[in-house]
Amino acid sequence: MARVEAAQARGDRRDWAAERRARTRHLIELGGLIHKAGLVELLEDDRATLLGLLLVAAGQLRGNGGEPPDVLRARWRHAGLRAFQDEREAAEGVVSP
Repeated sequence: MARVEAAQARGDRRDWAAERRARTRHLIELGGLIHKAGLVELLEDDRATLLGLLLVAAGQLRGNGGEPPDVLRARWRHAGLRAFQDEREAAEGVVSP
């Protein structure tokens, strides 16, 4: 019985470690997006200002702004998709119009 419990404990630790690695990767990718947008340089790495910017955007998505959240989300998504496309084209040496 002790072997079964030990195997179970190892499995639990592996699951926990895998979840932690996945979360860490996700957070690193989000930080990469902040950097890719140029916000680190534009805000001179001022984390309080960056947090404020994100809190304002989150408030707008909660309906605390002048535009409907779905309109904002669509506009921001379009801009992000375009930036990813431009980056892909630049890496491939394609010139966009």
